[in-house]
Amino acid sequence: MTKHQAPQIVDLMSSLPPHSEVTTALRKLADGPFRQVALTNSVMHVAEQQLRNAGIRELFDRVMSADSVRKLKPADVPYHAVATAFRALPSEVRLIAAHSWVITGALLTGCKAAFESHPGMVLSPIGRPSARHRRGQP
Repeated sequence: MTKHQAPQIVDLMSSLPPHSEVTTALRKLADGPFRQVALTNSVMHVAEQQLRNAGIRELFDRVMSADSVRKLKPADVPYHAVATAFRALPSEVRLIAAHSWVITGALLTGCKAAFESHPGMVLSPIGRPSARHRRGQP
């Protein structure tokens, strides 16, 4: 990759649509008792742009970047940052992700986690999620 290609790739990544079930699932979660936070390893401006372009930014109460704490997921620091920002214990934080390494980091931090299964994504035997959802199941 050349230095000229890097901005083009970031632009493409910033305009990816969400998986087909994401918007509906986020709307259902918004009707529940939980505050919704997008925790990303992306820098903040890219994360905000991705969520806006995907049409789902308004479904999150807050967007947090692991970059702001200078430790990327799966390190425990980003998960603790979410708990601290909402004056919660890690055990009160619930994470949903389609990447097993993110699930493992959350579980090792003391959070609860659910694995969202997508084609090509495999759950790691290192961290077993608190819940698991397969596409097409309620």
